[in-house]
Amino acid sequence: MRLLARFPGLVSATQDQFGNLMELLRSHLPEEEAAKVRAAVGERIADAFTWFATLFQTMITSSFAILSTLSLVVVTPIVAFFMMRDWHRMLAWVDAAHPRDSVDTIRRLAREIDETLVGFIHGQALVCLILAVYYGTALSLAGLESALALGSLIGVLAIVPVAGVATGFALSVGLAALQYETWTKVAVVCGIFIFGQMVEANILTPKLVGDRIHLHPVWVIFALLAGGKLFGFLGVLVSVPAAAVIGVLVRFALDRYRHSIIYDPRRPNTFGRFELESDDTAHLRPTPPHSARPP
Repeated sequence: MRLLARFPGLVSATQDQFGNLMELLRSHLPEEEAAKVRAAVGERIADAFTWFATLFQTMITSSFAILSTLSLVVVTPIVAFFMMRDWHRMLAWVDAAHPRDSVDTIRRLAREIDETLVGFIHGQALVCLILAVYYGTALSLAGLESALALGSLIGVLAIVPVAGVATGFALSVGLAALQYETWTKVAVVCGIFIFGQMVEANILTPKLVGDRIHLHPVWVIFALLAGGKLFGFLGVLVSVPAAAVIGVLVRFALDRYRHSIIYDPRRPNTFGRFELESDDTAHLRPTPPHSARPP
């Protein structure tokens, strides 16, 4: 606080000293030389202030980055421990907060969403493993150096669609161009990636991921494009799981609509009579007419 209070006085004293120095130079040097010295000193002072401002900004940014990293390293294990310890209690509390009339429906939706996300994780993990084994083996057979490391990198980055293959393709082609003396081997490396991408796009991802999350490949592509456009890299990461969850909710809404009186308000019964019928209104089931009593 004292330094901040004395700062204006220090600036004023610095300006006075600078003015006295300029007067001294003006008395001993010609006017043109004094003007050049004044301009040079002003530029150096401005550069010094700019450098100090950049240094201060860098220090602040680095400090926040270090604090964020430390907090992430320290807080994440603590939060994970308490969540694992109290997970069943949290689920019980959330379940108790649901409306009793709809608790069975909510539980069924939660199970379907859970199974869908688990299927996505398992399918994506299998795709990453298969790609890592394929690219590592194929590039090794092609004679490329560090082929196993490149295959592992592609498998890890395959979590982000297209990013893993694109990065691995760029690195592999660059290494092949430096290692081989002919373009034939580079073309072989390109063929390995073209074949691997065709297999992934047409077989692996639709069968191992699309079938597990019950989404058409067109919807998966649309989800990736929309997520990347709206939220960038994070959107690409979460777009497919989010689309899978939305798919579960949409299928549930369509199923309820088809079983509602809005979709089909009048249904014929076996006695040629129409009555309102709905799964939500069990008391409105069709009943046979009473037989007439003889006179």
